[in-house]
Amino acid sequence: MVALKRSLTYWDLVLYGLAYIAPFAPLSTLGFVWIKSNGLIVLAYLLGGVCMFFTAKSYAIMTEQLPTAGSVYGFARFALGPFIGFIAGWMILLDYLLIPAFVYVLMAVALETLIPGVDRSVWILLLVGITTGVNWFGITVTSRANFVSVALQFVILGGFLILGVFALYAGKGTGALTLRPLFTHSAFDAGKIFSATSICVMSFLGFDAVSTLAEEVVGGDRKVVGRAIIAVLVISALFFVLVTWVLGNLLPGITIKDPAAAAYELAQWAVGPWAAMVLAWAFATIVGVSNALPMQAGVARVVFAMGRDRQLPSILARIHPRYHTPYVGMLATAALSLAVALYMKNRLDDLASVVNFGALSGFMLLHISVLAYFAVKTRSRAWLQHWVVPACGIIVVGAIFTGMSALAAKVGIIWLAVGLIYGAVLKRQRREELHVGI
Repeated sequence: MVALKRSLTYWDLVLYGLAYIAPFAPLSTLGFVWIKSNGLIVLAYLLGGVCMFFTAKSYAIMTEQLPTAGSVYGFARFALGPFIGFIAGWMILLDYLLIPAFVYVLMAVALETLIPGVDRSVWILLLVGITTGVNWFGITVTSRANFVSVALQFVILGGFLILGVFALYAGKGTGALTLRPLFTHSAFDAGKIFSATSICVMSFLGFDAVSTLAEEVVGGDRKVVGRAIIAVLVISALFFVLVTWVLGNLLPGITIKDPAAAAYELAQWAVGPWAAMVLAWAFATIVGVSNALPMQAGVARVVFAMGRDRQLPSILARIHPRYHTPYVGMLATAALSLAVALYMKNRLDDLASVVNFGALSGFMLLHISVLAYFAVKTRSRAWLQHWVVPACGIIVVGAIFTGMSALAAKVGIIWLAVGLIYGAVLKRQRREELHVGI
């Protein structure tokens, strides 16, 4: 079987996941979540973290059982059969393919704001070229870039939060660190909270992508990937709650003009114009490039696994003889992300609304896979891990689905329909019956 080079350690996986998620993630949707949640932004992020915790546990459980580069595709294929496995891979591709495109457009918007006169298409082309170039030379090079970017993000955002606290106690916003962004009876609306949480989920997407590197871990220890997944989620959730707690107490002091630029508006009002410029530059350079690197690497490994199993054209499973990277899959997915980014360059909100449908669909099939294999097939007595965790995951993911936009549902259903038709063709050709080893 075609295999990837084992070169990653536990901390490489953690840094990969943190770079994929990006500590700056809450800033990109700050205004939208604030408005949707009626100001209960911390509550929305806490619920998002709880939802993702159950999903992270299921990922850890399945990764230990089946360390495959295909992530949820391999898990569902193993537990639910070839056809459902293909559908799981197909649905998670909707997430993995669109997230890089979303980041490319997000960066292009920031750069266009900072350097007027340069069309977004130029920035998108440049960014795709940079990320593809770095990933081409191997996952260890990507890992080093991840370390630098994650460290810089924590430093910059940490400094901004300290200045934000000083601004609070100088009389801005609520005037102190209160529990108002967590819960206020008059502001609570369950429907709006679930709608806000469905947006928050996007900030957490990335811990799951750690599982795509399962075949590249030094020594092949199956528990390492699971521990890294949980660590990435816990670190991110705690940091996101801290960020939204501080900013959620400052936000009542301003009227948001543009939800997409709320973080910059807040920084300018609370700290000064220079703070808004620093955040914008950081987002446009450090965050964007580092965020896109692991995203591109992750989707390339999913199509690699599906190509290796002939669920997609087998040429996608080719590995570079020198750098040991799935270079054909990388080039193909980079080209597709580029096309989507160029087409949707002026429709960032629409692009963002579709991403979560694929992710949540994959998460739902992941939880079902855990139940099907451990609870039904092996009759496991580990009630908490193999019964309660996936059951709670299904319930929470289902609740968040109710907050999805009409556009996301429409595009997601069309994508699913195309996948079912293509999957039926594979089934007729018996290409879905290939064995997936453990």
